[in-house]
Amino acid sequence: MAWRIPARAGLILPLLVHPASAAGNAVDLELVVSVDVSLPMDRDEQVVARNGYVDAFRTPELIDAIVHGGLGRIAVTYVEFSDKQTIVVPWMVIDGAASANAFADRLAAAPLQEIGGTSISGDIAFTSGLFDASGYASPRRTIDVSGNGPNNTGAPVTAARDAAAAVGITINGLPIDLGVREAVIPDLADYYKDCVLGGPEAFMIAIHSDAEMPAAIRRKLVEEISQDQTRERPRVVPVDDPASPATDCMVGEKLGPYVPRFRFGGSFE
Repeated sequence: MAWRIPARAGLILPLLVHPASAAGNAVDLELVVSVDVSLPMDRDEQVVARNGYVDAFRTPELIDAIVHGGLGRIAVTYVEFSDKQTIVVPWMVIDGAASANAFADRLAAAPLQEIGGTSISGDIAFTSGLFDASGYASPRRTIDVSGNGPNNTGAPVTAARDAAAAVGITINGLPIDLGVREAVIPDLADYYKDCVLGGPEAFMIAIHSDAEMPAAIRRKLVEEISQDQTRERPRVVPVDDPASPATDCMVGEKLGPYVPRFRFGGSFE
């Protein structure tokens, strides 16, 4: 399931070019890949997600999307978040197969984490601050957030989203919506659509099984890089619209931190 949000009417989007451009560090896209590693993400999901991103950066489809951009290069960093944030792979330029595989190699070699509560708001605030310090320059700055639960700690997620969108940062989503298997909340895709996505041309791809994850990760990255404009865009109602769907953007805070349920046989789910 994919949704896209057009740029809001009347929003002034500054040309986000900082002094690094004078040093020849212009890129087609500055992309933060940000992945939830808080307790709702079990180890199996973490492994599938990590391998999905590693494999995606090795695929000819993704590399082709990069090299056929205006400059033929993007800057990418990989962050994991819970109630704190960790830069797993720092900013790297990818401009072809060699650099894409080097990025994938660094990601594959990094240890997995599984800690803490879920602060999507803290992640958005943290990753928004990475762009000005990246050393690269692009009019397109995107945060790609994936996870399987709502914000349950830190500031309200809508405040962080709106602050990022106000400076032209796009927040895309990859909600891992496994329904009754975990049921942190019943409609995580709606939560992401109404509470997390923001900025120009924001979109999401919802995942409903682990098996869908690798292809969805690859498709989402390719679209973020290529800025594919061909997909039909359903109307997404702004959160502050009185007719907006009844998504409670504070549902995670009301539920509190996720506590894994002990399952018969001695393991947690």
